[in-house]
Amino acid sequence: MLTLSNVETHYGPSQTLFGVSLNIKPAGVSTLLGRNGMGKTTTISSIMNIKSKTSGYVSFNGQDITNLPSFKIAKLGIGLVPEGRQIFPNLTTHENLIATANITKTKNLTWTLEHVYELFPDLKSRAKFMGNLLSGGEQQMLAIGRALLTNPKLLILDEATEGLAPIIREKIWEALRNIRDSGISILIIDKNLKDLLTISDNHNIIHKGKIVWSGSSAQLRSSKEVTKTFLGI
Repeated sequence: MLTLSNVETHYGPSQTLFGVSLNIKPAGVSTLLGRNGMGKTTTISSIMNIKSKTSGYVSFNGQDITNLPSFKIAKLGIGLVPEGRQIFPNLTTHENLIATANITKTKNLTWTLEHVYELFPDLKSRAKFMGNLLSGGEQQMLAIGRALLTNPKLLILDEATEGLAPIIREKIWEALRNIRDSGISILIIDKNLKDLLTISDNHNIIHKGKIVWSGSSAQLRSSKEVTKTFLGI
């Protein structure tokens, strides 16, 4: 579904990605793991062309998206839940959700406003609240709901549960299971390895701008040296 081949990216004179190659399969959950500052967010920015790549190739469903502008990549079916949520603080919950929505009466779409409210009932009860009045957990639900309303084929979450209380984290994980079961592919960045091992099919570890390990949940559970060396666990 999503393929990165030998992607290299720079921030000014500093190179941050060194030949990153990654393959995200359809209808499953994959992770991108690594310590802080190792290139996870830069990889996502390179996929979405938020950060221009200096070399390499990115394709989505067989189409070259290497040099496409970000809005065209999103229209092809990649939904992004960015680190920090980046909701519109001066719009209501409802307005945030519909601002970038891909919903028409003529389409038989998986995700509608009603479906998002079913997934996150807290958002429905706060539909008229301004974005800046929502809690951190509610803002994360809003960011996920906003991405779902673009009706993506692939959902990418950068720090899916960072800074959230345990009870809210569990709501997010449960929602992601439901999203997975709806047939959407998911790529997750997060630090909660225990939860990721239960929801994900495939894991990739990035270290100093390079993919250094890929494998299944079973393989990662048994690779104590890998988790200790590259994840500090």
